[in-house]
Amino acid sequence: MGGKIIVGTQWGDEGKGKITDYFSDKADIVVRFQGGDNAGHTVIVDNKTFKLHLLPSGVVDKKRSLIGAGVVVNPKVLLKEIEIAQKTIGKIDLGVDPRCHIIMPYHILLDTSSEKSKGKEKIGTTSRGIGPCYSDKAARTGIRFEELIDKKRFKANLKKHYPLKRQILEKVFEVETPTEEEIFEEYAPIGEKLKQFVSDVSIEVHEALQKNKKVFFEGAQGSFLDINFGTYPFVTSSNPVAGSATIGTGIGFQKLKSVVGVVKAYTTRVGEGPFLTELKNDLGEKLREKGGEFGTTTGRPRRVGWLDLPMIRTSKRLNGLTEIALTKLDVLSGLDEIKVCVEYKCGKKMLKDSPTSIQSIEGCEPVYKTFKGFEINNIFKKKEELPKEALEYIEFIEKETGLPVKIVSIGPQRNETIEEK
Repeated sequence: MGGKIIVGTQWGDEGKGKITDYFSDKADIVVRFQGGDNAGHTVIVDNKTFKLHLLPSGVVDKKRSLIGAGVVVNPKVLLKEIEIAQKTIGKIDLGVDPRCHIIMPYHILLDTSSEKSKGKEKIGTTSRGIGPCYSDKAARTGIRFEELIDKKRFKANLKKHYPLKRQILEKVFEVETPTEEEIFEEYAPIGEKLKQFVSDVSIEVHEALQKNKKVFFEGAQGSFLDINFGTYPFVTSSNPVAGSATIGTGIGFQKLKSVVGVVKAYTTRVGEGPFLTELKNDLGEKLREKGGEFGTTTGRPRRVGWLDLPMIRTSKRLNGLTEIALTKLDVLSGLDEIKVCVEYKCGKKMLKDSPTSIQSIEGCEPVYKTFKGFEINNIFKKKEELPKEALEYIEFIEKETGLPVKIVSIGPQRNETIEEK
């Protein structure tokens, strides 16, 4: 079968957790390949809600779950999630790559201080230390998981790298900081508890694919938060696009067979940045409440708008999408009419794909096609059982993107999922 990648096609929060969970009963391994605890997956099984930030969605089904080298790990968050999962579902089968970089308390202080200093120019980060941790990784001054679980190496690296961070925090941002000893005393025992989970994810995934096992690769955030191709600078610090699955886990792209693009039936965004189809009215508020559009990680209300097809076409190109999983179609139920952005009008130009810069986007306006509303009040088993108007909406998305909608989610539960075989 090879590997199947599941990516978000918008600004994150598309429902990747549910789609990965839906597939997980067919999986041998579920592996997370980038991001940190700035992203959250909400998975609902048998009326139990699991809010995951670092653990792959496969843990809910007790599948072998791996955290690849491309992920930055807050060890306190990871340990807490492990303890909650063990109390809720029992023993979990987890592996963490030794190459993962570790989010330290000074990363969080740098994140919050930097964001605060920007004032109106703030990015809207989650202040979880993700950016500063990735910065240290690129600057070759980071601490990795293999060092956290080795007290001697951890102490040596902390002594080597922390003094400069402390000077920046105290002299530039005028922030109180913990001592080196305080950090070591708090984090070394956490490293001891996490030591049992270390695993070379690259080798493990490679061997699984060699044996033709089913491996699902799970990303965080969405394509338009990609640090290279997203709405820069209002982006995350890693690459949520499908190509990152090979880099973040250490395998060759030849082993990857399909890429599922998760598309929310409308669009949401957390934080700052351009959003052409945003609904700044009562309808936007209604969809936010009905869809539960509040951040899994921060609880912040998400900005809500109509589906933006130029974004999806661009995501298709960036990720090499082979199919679509359409989520939260039920949230649109009950509306008199539904709009979809089919292209952008940018001055005298009409664009079917997203521009490269936020300056270009801000000079555009959406061009809409209007559809009749529909009612979804049953658990449908087949796509053709959906209301005619809902099918027209889905078929239009397929036509405009050139991609088949293989999965339609009409509710948060597993049984509220329609899969076209």
